[in-house]
Amino acid sequence: MTSTESGYPEIELLVAGRRIGAADRETAAVENPATREIVGRVPLATSEDIAAALAGAGRAAEGWRDTSPHHRAAILMRAAQLLRDRREPIARAMTLENGKPYGDSLGEVDYTADIIDSLATEAPRAYGVVLPTAADDGRTLVVTEPVGPVAAFTPWNYPLTVPGRKVAAALAAGCTVVIKPAEETPASAVALADALVDAGLPDGVLSMLFGDPAQISETLIASPVIRKVSFTGSIGVGKHLARLAGDAAKPVMLELGGHAPVLIFDDVDVDEVARQALGAKLHNTGQSCGSPVRFYVHEAVHAQFVARFGELLAASRIGDGFDEATEMGPLANSRRYDAMAPFVEDAVERGATVVAGGSGDDSVGYYWPATLLADVPDDALVMHNEPFGPIAATSVFSDEDEVIARANALPYGLAAYVFTKDADRALRLPRRLDVGMVSVNKFGVGARDTFFGGRKESGFGSEGGPEAVHEYLVKKLISQG
Repeated sequence: MTSTESGYPEIELLVAGRRIGAADRETAAVENPATREIVGRVPLATSEDIAAALAGAGRAAEGWRDTSPHHRAAILMRAAQLLRDRREPIARAMTLENGKPYGDSLGEVDYTADIIDSLATEAPRAYGVVLPTAADDGRTLVVTEPVGPVAAFTPWNYPLTVPGRKVAAALAAGCTVVIKPAEETPASAVALADALVDAGLPDGVLSMLFGDPAQISETLIASPVIRKVSFTGSIGVGKHLARLAGDAAKPVMLELGGHAPVLIFDDVDVDEVARQALGAKLHNTGQSCGSPVRFYVHEAVHAQFVARFGELLAASRIGDGFDEATEMGPLANSRRYDAMAPFVEDAVERGATVVAGGSGDDSVGYYWPATLLADVPDDALVMHNEPFGPIAATSVFSDEDEVIARANALPYGLAAYVFTKDADRALRLPRRLDVGMVSVNKFGVGARDTFFGGRKESGFGSEGGPEAVHEYLVKKLISQG
């Protein structure tokens, strides 16, 4: 990639080893959400490009499957190091297209490289088993094999990490990949493709397409070349893609929305929990599937928590991601900005109080301040629809069974958080919460080498840990006489 005057790179498609730039295709604008200025153009794939990417993935599938797992791992590790070597320009492009603070963008590059390294080490561990048989001269084996070419779809909120872990897991397993990242944040994903190609990935093993989401998804999923579908994004789109995959009898891996509950008991250090909550709510401007939203606070400490949390949120600095004083950047696009006010208005109409924030300003960029709504009833929109923005809502509880029932009441099941000094409760509650991931006395779920996934309408499968590679493997029984 070459860079424009703003420092934003020129975006290219990667189609079976061929790079196709904006001069050769229709394009869409890439907007800086902090200024609403156009910083670049993304080329849009044609039907011929999609067909060529599929053909390339099919041609490369056997060779990549038969490539030594150790060699696959070595390519992934070289790519991870290239991301680290290029971290500053990648992070600058990420902040330009996504709006997050530059320091957070640097952290995302480093974290993604660590994830790729971790997944690479799983490539040689795709073990099978040898089973004893009743016959004296027989042998039965169960081996693992790559499922085959994968169609992957990723969002804009973590524009390097999500494509990085999805692609790395599939490549480690021995699968070829055709991926469609978000058109709003193409440079981060293209940086991943560049690193993999420069690390020695053969032509056709990875193709990267931008364009019309319906055209690309429907064509890829319907193609007999594709053997698995992997999607991260909204519940509605995930269900639609799952139906398309079901029509073709193809397995899917879904990491969808969340609406994380936070259970704060009366034995905590309220100031410490409020400070932790501040960082968790400001992170990525709340545009994270694991972002805490529903704060269920024990009646004995609710008023104290609301006062302190509101004070901290009100004092937080929102601004351009390149300003070192910025603690939280803008929302990533106009859609997210427009979605915020209805949550606040509905909550207020139902009796909630706006403690901090509550209204935005999009005259320059998509700026919505960190917002705290207190005493929000359970029937409010924000208590059952994911805001995917910097809005937190509190509600009082008095009984453990009651708050567990309320926390589990939604169809989401990705993450939950518990704060208590009671050791028995800290052990008991994670078992009772119907989610894929629970953090106790801290925010944040998952790490570079851990399982990452949900249940219920938050999806199924894992984006992290050894399980992520297993998502792209199938078993085969071999019986020998």
